[in-house]
This record gives sequence, structure tokens and C-alpha cells, in this order.
Amino acid sequence: MAIDKVGHNALNYQSKTILSKRQMKDAENYLPGGVTANIKYFAPYPIVMKKGKGAWLTDVDGNSYVDYLMGYGALALGHGHSRMNDAITEQLNQDGTHLFGTPHLKEVEFAKKIQQYYPSIKKLRYTNSGTEATQLAIRIAKVFTKKKKIAKFEGHYHGGFKEVLYSINPPLTEAGAIDRPIAVPESAGVEVDGLEPFILPFNDVEGVEKIISQSHQEIAAVLIEPVQAGFILAEQAFMDKLRELTLKYGIILIFDEIKTGFRIALGGAQELYRIDPDITTLGKIIGGGFPIGLVGGREDIMEVSSPKRGFDVFEAGVDGKETAKDVLFHSGTYNGHPTILAAGLATIQELEVSFPQIVNYTMELRKRIEEVGLKSGIPIRTYGAGTVFNVVWNEEKKLRHYRDLLQSNTMKRKELDFELLQLGVYTKPLNRYSISAAHGDKELDHTISAYENVCYCFKEGSGVS
Repeated sequence: MAIDKVGHNALNYQSKTILSKRQMKDAENYLPGGVTANIKYFAPYPIVMKKGKGAWLTDVDGNSYVDYLMGYGALALGHGHSRMNDAITEQLNQDGTHLFGTPHLKEVEFAKKIQQYYPSIKKLRYTNSGTEATQLAIRIAKVFTKKKKIAKFEGHYHGGFKEVLYSINPPLTEAGAIDRPIAVPESAGVEVDGLEPFILPFNDVEGVEKIISQSHQEIAAVLIEPVQAGFILAEQAFMDKLRELTLKYGIILIFDEIKTGFRIALGGAQELYRIDPDITTLGKIIGGGFPIGLVGGREDIMEVSSPKRGFDVFEAGVDGKETAKDVLFHSGTYNGHPTILAAGLATIQELEVSFPQIVNYTMELRKRIEEVGLKSGIPIRTYGAGTVFNVVWNEEKKLRHYRDLLQSNTMKRKELDFELLQLGVYTKPLNRYSISAAHGDKELDHTISAYENVCYCFKEGSGVS
């Protein structure tokens, strides 16, 4: 597909997205900042989408884009896949309702499918989002260990709640020593109050060992993205040592696989690293594009959430022998929603067939992007595994943790993304690429043509300076 050469500038962006700009201005009258989640925003204003089909999005101005955001990785089959749509229709017709509010068959059917690929998950609980899953995992770990604090890694994101909104993208002037990072609040309403998490250095065996050995009596759980942000891989020796340390000191090891589950491998990062965590959180793909999360792990740990242990908040004090505080209460009207589980089952079943094809597309796209960069003299490289990766503008090949990422040229990467947007290649600027079963030769050719065009512009100096 031939694409005319263009250079990005603000006027050009605005001229192509007039209705998006108008819609966002109207949205600000009703929604803070015009969005329902901060992550959906980017300057000068985000593009408002109207339709999605397969690997493509169409905005309100009629512009079409190859979609590499894919719902931040949730849409493993692409937009509107027939198998998922059929599964939803079948569930509604067969069950006669979209919500039971009681136990139902798909709760166990789905759990068995998850256990097939995540054998470390002996028992599980459903939630309505990845954030809820992470919150519940932390609560379970604290109750099980009777400790009050957690440890997380610098540069890792685990949801938008207070306990984990520290040191995700901290400025280096505030972040502390590379082998002993400081807890830096990442939001208003989050402060250093004595219960903030310990911050660990990713891919640093000695640094992690020192912090954990000194503070293990306070640490209930270590929470980690085994692949940081879905594309910076942990080293095997580092993961092995982390597992060794957590076992030695009786600390719960939580794998946050919300980004990596069914993406790095069907069995996620724990399949890649051959490590069984104590608790796993999953989300995104397992709902097929619908809101879901789950927490699963060792049976003895997960049983702290069982209502059979005693009364819950709605029954406490019935006979005066027990109170609600004796049981870890977890509930949610929509937990294990039958329609969502039907969509998730269909997604996983389709991935069992198509996952190798998606990986092959991903690797071919990564190879060809790097070839374009090499030919044009633009220092872009790809990092990731499985069906997810990111493009990093850096001179060095080393990328082991957050601080290495800060040394890359994020401004140039953002300019690259804006150029690509105008040529019909979509991801939120600076975000990772998530590939779906809907991506094929047409999308690959279009994407590489756009990259060739953009890199030509940078080489000739016609891109944004």
C-alpha cells in the first residue's frame, strides 16, 4: 500500500481529526479532562474512535488505523471476532439470562481451563478488573502472613490504587540509589506514611537480596511484573533468586500476569521462567475484551477467602460467637459473570489454535521494523516476547529495567508515534504493541510502509524537531 510522505505537525494532526477535537471539547463538559480513565488521554487530545473490526479502528472523522493498542492488550482475537460473538449469543440463548447472581456452571468450567495453563493456580477467585485482582491478592497475602507491608519493583504498574501507586515512573532525581530505590508517590492522595511499599530494583540480584534479607519480617508479599510493562524481560537468574528468597523468608510471591498472561506464552511468564508463584493475577485477555480479573494460587493461601471459615459481613454476630473481622471478606455482584466467562473461554480456545500464528506475525513485524530503522539510520529497536513488544529509540541495546528505559529518547519515540498515527498506524504514543489473530499480510505491509515513510522523514529532517 503506497503512502504519501508527510511530516507531523500540530496543524496537520488537528486538520485530520477535527471531529475528535470537537468531541473531546464537548466531553470535557461532562468528564474530568474529557476521559473516563487517565490512561486514555494524550496531548493535544486523544483520537475518538467510532468503529472497530478485525485489526482496524475507524475514528469519528472517518480515518482508518491498524490497531496495535488492542484495548491495551485485551483483544487477542481483534475487534468483533465471530467466535467470541457466537459464544456470547449462545450463552444468552442457552442460559436465558446475562446474570445469575448465584453459582453457575461456567465458573468451574473456566477455572479448569485456567488451571490447564497455570498449574500453580489451585484455587481462584474472580474479580471485575486487573486492579481489583491485584488489590485482592495483596489482601490475601497480608491476612495469610499476618504482615502489613508489601514490596514492589521500580517501574512496575499494578493498578490505580494507593498501595501500589509508588515508583512507577519516578524522576531519577527523587528515585534514590539504583540498588536501593526510594518509594516515590505517583498520584495526589498518595503519600509516604510508613506503610508505603518497599521498592526493589528490577533485574538486580544483589540489591533485591539485600533489601529482602534486611526487611523480610515486615514483608507479606513481593509483587512483580515478570516482564516489566509487558516488554522488558526479567533475567532467569534474577527470577530464580527471587523465588529462592521468598521461599526462604516465607514471603508470598505474586506474579502480576495481567499484561503477560496468554501473551508471553499461553501459560504466561511462569511458563517462560518455569517458576510457580504463590499467587497469580490475570486479566485483560481472559475476558475477551470484557472487564474481568482473577486471583489464584496455592490452596492454603486462597482458602483464607472461603466463606466456610466463618461468618461474613452480612451474617456477622448471628450467634454471637464470631465477627466479620475473622473472615477475609471478598464479594462482587459481577464476579464470574457468565457472559464474560463465555467470551473468555472462546478467546482461550481460539488462542489454542492461533497463538503460534500470532507469534510469527509479531516476530516478522519486529524484524522488519528493525530493518527499516537500520536502513534509515534511525536507532529504533524492539523489545518483548510472545505477542507483545515495544519500540524503543535508543543507541544502546541494553534494556534491563526502568532506568535503562529512561535513557532512551522518549521524545523521539513520541514523535514517531504521531507520524505513524497520521499514516494509519495506531497505538497510544509511547505504548507497547499488542498483536491479535486479526493481524495479517495487509496490516503488516501497511505498517512497514508507514515506518519506511516516517523514518525517511526523520532521516531527511522533515519530521518534528
